[in-house]
Amino acid sequence: MNKKLDAVALSVRSLSMDAIQQANSGHPGLPLGAAELAAVLYGKIMKHNPANPKWVDRDRFVLSAGHGSMLLYSILHLAGYSVTLDDIKNFRQIGSACPGHPEYGYTDGVEMTTGPLGQGVSSAVGMAIAESMLAAQFNTEDFSIVDHYTYSLVGEGCLMEGVSSETASIAGHLKLGKLIVFYDENRICIDGTTDMTMTEDIAGRYTSYGWQVLSGDMYDYKAIESLVTSAKNDHRPTLIMLKSVIGKGAPTVAGTSAAHGAPLGEAGIIEAKKNLGLDPDKKFYVDPLALEWFTERGTDFAAEEASWNEQFAAWSAKYSEKRKLWDTAFVDGGIDISKLDSAAVPAYKIGDSKATRAASGEVLNAFASVYPNLVGGSADLQGPNVVGIKGATVYDAEKPQGRYFHYGVREFGMAAITNGIQLHGGFRAFCATFLIFSDYLRPALRLAALMHLPVVYVLTHDSVFIGEDGPTHQPVETLESLRVIPNVQVFRPADPEETILAWKLALARKDGPVCLALTRQNTTVFTKDDPDWKHTIECGAYIVRKGGNKPDITILATGSEVGMALEAAERVSSKTIRVVSVLSREVFASQSEIIQNAITGNSDGAGRIVTVEAGVSAGWEGWASTRGDSFSINRFGESGPGNKVAAHLGFTVENLAKLLEK
Repeated sequence: MNKKLDAVALSVRSLSMDAIQQANSGHPGLPLGAAELAAVLYGKIMKHNPANPKWVDRDRFVLSAGHGSMLLYSILHLAGYSVTLDDIKNFRQIGSACPGHPEYGYTDGVEMTTGPLGQGVSSAVGMAIAESMLAAQFNTEDFSIVDHYTYSLVGEGCLMEGVSSETASIAGHLKLGKLIVFYDENRICIDGTTDMTMTEDIAGRYTSYGWQVLSGDMYDYKAIESLVTSAKNDHRPTLIMLKSVIGKGAPTVAGTSAAHGAPLGEAGIIEAKKNLGLDPDKKFYVDPLALEWFTERGTDFAAEEASWNEQFAAWSAKYSEKRKLWDTAFVDGGIDISKLDSAAVPAYKIGDSKATRAASGEVLNAFASVYPNLVGGSADLQGPNVVGIKGATVYDAEKPQGRYFHYGVREFGMAAITNGIQLHGGFRAFCATFLIFSDYLRPALRLAALMHLPVVYVLTHDSVFIGEDGPTHQPVETLESLRVIPNVQVFRPADPEETILAWKLALARKDGPVCLALTRQNTTVFTKDDPDWKHTIECGAYIVRKGGNKPDITILATGSEVGMALEAAERVSSKTIRVVSVLSREVFASQSEIIQNAITGNSDGAGRIVTVEAGVSAGWEGWASTRGDSFSINRFGESGPGNKVAAHLGFTVENLAKLLEK
């Protein structure tokens, strides 16, 4: 028995139940049921310093079961992070540092946004991968400057979600021994007991993934410490299954699904406080012993970081070249933008014909040679996505210095892991698949956007022009479905030259993800009438064919359809036609009306705007002059050669020219 840890656990329960009750919203079951784990983890086990939540070599904790957020906020407050009692009292209120689910960037000590179950533990896999890569790159025989663990807390919901299975399989395969996952084994879900839906042998499942599986009691501090020690002594990732009682301490709901997702109610609070030995009239009570414990431990936390700082200084002095690489790796966004123009990118010339996916591969390799911390991989599509890094070692258990990842056919897991790598720091991360299969990774992309992570998604085979694979693989609605996600920018370059700029702009972005939509079919490098197009394109669009000062028609086209628009414009001699390449509609839409009008020709009296994209017309309504002026594909495709499929769908230069002549 540890009275001070008991005081911490009691305070976690007190703060959690009162905050949830005051908000009249929240999930008390997990905070009440796992308070002891939080107490011993933050109070004795983890290497961290509340005075510096961004210490590079800290242990990371990811609350994958994000609905139990008050567990995290309470322990962060008690441990000395910047979470105040007033923050806790404003739980789930607009602008609070304690939102309903943990949100990255809002609260010191919150390592990532969680709540969508399974994603937290999956990104924890990425964090563990990042730690091992940095250790392989920077540790020396005499210094271990990268040496930390990644912890995560999951419930049954996380283990039911498919993404956690994808990433658990990868973690076991990669032997991520510094990943330790606690399973809050209360066997309760929202609808009742988990035996309604989850009867497999979880320990056996994780053992088959290549994990060490241990079990113990959620309420035994020494047992938990011993289990963590055993986890640290094994080269495999570890799942620690802790038997628990959901809503422990609240007799009206403990052990039942009623504890999961609703306040205890005033009567329930009174009963719980009486049961726990608390004064029912005192709200947001914190046991003085809890504060005393963390005041004592605060000195130890600071001393541990100070010791690391001394080691880091000595390492820096002895290994100055490694220190330079370190500083490069840890710049904001993981990319030193000043080096973007120093990369030896390909020199394409007018008339060169190449798929933008192929050009992307060449550009990626040019930037990879300048940025050794640019890392990524594909969901079993390295060749088709053209994302192999020449000369790069493939990351695996024996070669953690690798920078390319084989994720297998696990798009969601891949994207969640990529988020974790980016969150950890020290890298700029990308991942790749076919554009159509971005549907499989969308929830992780959405979290990347919410967390403002500058992840790059390489999405090839971007239209019906992929041909023979048919409608299952031909994206028609996908571009628009990505564009509507807030803070996501979709770049669809029209030719190899634009692809260079698309990559540059993607890497220069620091506050959100970029999707590169790339062709399978060849595109031809075309003449650009705008002499300053390489700068204008930063606005999201630029003039390819001016068509006079006052064009009769302006065509807004994206990707491979810019070439189609140019050809159609040449065929229509009766009208002056401007062609604008829209690299990113979202970026273009964010420009001032003056800039938009200057490019579209509206400020010059352009009479009509036609949009062209090999996808659905949705989203273009605000740009095209009329509904009929959106030249699009509003149906699924067919299986056949790409050009024949397009012709079958009526998506041809001839038909576009007819539309322009109207």
